[in-house]
Amino acid sequence: MIMKTKSAAKKRGPQFASDKARWQALLKKDPRGDGKFWYSVKTTGVFCRPSCPSRQPNRENVAFYTTIKDVEQAGFRACKRCDPKGIGLVGKHAEAVAIACRLIEQADELPSLGQIAKAVKMSPGYFQRLFKTATGLTPKEYAKGHRAGRVKTVLPKRGTVTEAIYESGFNSNGRFYADSTKILGMKPTEYRNGGTGNTIRFAIGESSLGSILVAASQKGVCAIFLGADPDVLAQNLQDQFPKANIIGGDAEFEKLVAQVVGFVESPGVGLKLPLDIRGTAFQQRVWKELQRIPVGETASYSDVANRIKLPKAVRAVAQACGANTLAVAIPCHRVVRTDGNISGYRWGVVRKEKLLAIEKITHDN
Repeated sequence: MIMKTKSAAKKRGPQFASDKARWQALLKKDPRGDGKFWYSVKTTGVFCRPSCPSRQPNRENVAFYTTIKDVEQAGFRACKRCDPKGIGLVGKHAEAVAIACRLIEQADELPSLGQIAKAVKMSPGYFQRLFKTATGLTPKEYAKGHRAGRVKTVLPKRGTVTEAIYESGFNSNGRFYADSTKILGMKPTEYRNGGTGNTIRFAIGESSLGSILVAASQKGVCAIFLGADPDVLAQNLQDQFPKANIIGGDAEFEKLVAQVVGFVESPGVGLKLPLDIRGTAFQQRVWKELQRIPVGETASYSDVANRIKLPKAVRAVAQACGANTLAVAIPCHRVVRTDGNISGYRWGVVRKEKLLAIEKITHDN
């Protein structure tokens, strides 16, 4: 059965169907209205997009239009500041951030803030603020996260840790080793060797969703798997850390599993666990946003992309959801299609439907 937790209209976000709603969007400079309507200002003779940063006009001088053709036929010209016929300021900012990300990702050594700002034709200070607003990270932090993701990919394939460090863009061993445990969750040689010497405890419980495996490193919970077969879940954990010292948890650890099972059955109790979250800078940005979705509510992949200020990254958001190995703790099950329909879940669509149904009941009560 396909379940809709909210109406399709609500899933698509604000529709701005009335002048009252459009005026509120104008007051808030809401970028979600861009492309859905435009407004003209009688005293200036120009028309703008809702997110235009220009001074707020008086309500009596404003009229709203649903097409550019209509507003131009009414005799108004395009605002040079918000460029209502082009990609707009928000689009230009997104384009600048995308250019900067490509520069960082393709560079052998991290470009300076001045070099990046020059490439996108902005002042360093302004661009630094813009980049952090869009990604949640400074350019330096983004580069660090990208190199961390690259080293995770390269490390198991190289003969020495040093080869992997330099191939991943770190220009000194010292800089990498200073943060290596934070990046990898274990020592570099352990990670390269499949987790050799790293101890991961785990236990498996049962719930209405089937079996639940919870595993933790010294830093915190590093995996929550859902499935029908406990042996398969244990094998999946072994595959993720093929040479780690994986041991069954003691009675104290099993209380942690009981806490996760309890949350699945009664989401209202909340789930506060120390997490060992491992992912790229972008994945962690998405996962952090998922944790902000309240119990009983959902968001579309497009909603999440907009919330992290990267509206064109819908497919990348979906991929980040699919890469999540911390079921329910990072609630990727609360992300649905734009029309409200449920699809795509690492542990099966049926489990996703059940989770949402349980959370909806909790929320409604």
